[in-house]
Amino acid sequence: MKSYLVKKEDVQKRWYLIDAQDKVLGRLASTIATILMGKNDPTYTPHVDIGNYVVIVNVDKLRVTGRKAEQKMYKQYSRYPSGLKLVPFRDMMSRRPERVLQLAVKRMLPKNQMSRHALKKLRMFSGPEHTHTAQQPETYKL
Repeated sequence: MKSYLVKKEDVQKRWYLIDAQDKVLGRLASTIATILMGKNDPTYTPHVDIGNYVVIVNVDKLRVTGRKAEQKMYKQYSRYPSGLKLVPFRDMMSRRPERVLQLAVKRMLPKNQMSRHALKKLRMFSGPEHTHTAQQPETYKL
């Protein structure tokens, strides 16, 4: 029996809508990474981009478990001496909640060119409204 490998021409991409309200950050990020890679599709092929588009609303209402809200820090280094910047989770969530989820998803994707293409298919919005109503995204139940 031969294995079926999907071709680039045969791929039909879908749009998914996910409501992030009261969802745990890590569990949501792993689900999004799976959808972006296309692993939720039965025709998954590692070398073909069959990943789908994901629209996430209510990103500002994410939650974390344990004491991560007080202890988690985001690091950024400018490559200059004493150029390390540490931003606490609470500050990052108040300023840029989309960046928190984007970093979590980015770190769960494989480190290759396919992940860079997959991240471009991720759309996030802080409120309940989004601008992709024309694509008619399906609501994805978690």
